[in-house]
Amino acid sequence: MLETGRPIAKKLGVFARDIKLSHTVFALPFAVLSVVLAWQQNGGPIVGKLAMVLACMVTARTAAMAANRLLDAELDAANPRTAGRAIPSGRLSRGFFVVAMGLCGAGFIVATAGFLWYRNPWPLRLALPVLGFVCAYPLLKRFTRLCHYYLGMALGLAPICAWIAISGRLDWAPVIMAAAVVLWTAGFDIIYACQDYESDLQTGVVSVPARLGVGNALWVARITHAVCVVILVLLGWYVPQFGILYFVGAGAAVVLLIVEHSLVNPGDLSKVGLAFFTVNGIISLLLGTLGIIDVLRH
Repeated sequence: MLETGRPIAKKLGVFARDIKLSHTVFALPFAVLSVVLAWQQNGGPIVGKLAMVLACMVTARTAAMAANRLLDAELDAANPRTAGRAIPSGRLSRGFFVVAMGLCGAGFIVATAGFLWYRNPWPLRLALPVLGFVCAYPLLKRFTRLCHYYLGMALGLAPICAWIAISGRLDWAPVIMAAAVVLWTAGFDIIYACQDYESDLQTGVVSVPARLGVGNALWVARITHAVCVVILVLLGWYVPQFGILYFVGAGAAVVLLIVEHSLVNPGDLSKVGLAFFTVNGIISLLLGTLGIIDVLRH
């Protein structure tokens, strides 16, 4: 069924599923952890700031995913795995995505402007550069295999921007946290891209699997996640508010990353979806939640 005549509620439901709104869970716990840690160090009001950070997270990611679907519509149509997405299948029009991207981008800017109430102009000053950065990811896959790490940097902005929103400045703690998020995201995105190896070769998408082959790409993902683990340990050592609960979460994350890599191999990619969403969603929620509890205990 085409978009014409669909009630707006159904269109929004199609849109939410198409952009994987539930995947916001990947970066959200780290943003909240950064908020709580910055608040614990700086004091002041928190509820209103946290609400605006959450609004920024949802609107920025939604705008970025709408841009992704718009820019990748032709590539999606040529890939059997993605041909059923809303634009290639005709369930939603390009115009719908343009409007959604514009509204969410505007909502993001309004949310950043709310921090002026707390005499912090930095979120609004950085709004357009951040929005442009997170929306540009689809362009990178046209010319560099580092696109996976660029996506990681887009998610890694979450703890950095959240910290600036709360404290009005940048410190090393959110930078180290962001580095862990960058490598964690890049590693699982490389695994996810292995599904599209054949399609990427045909369409010219520049991904690590397309350049190195699936087997080598999985090794790159393993090495990337190994470095991520080192940075998680460094973060726990650097931040004095992190104690036993954080390290329990980090240990659990290591075990889950091992499980994630055990689920996939060059000859069997059937469990990539499980490795991508379920395992990484648990990592994010577990590490973020235990880290937040640790901070609040101090």
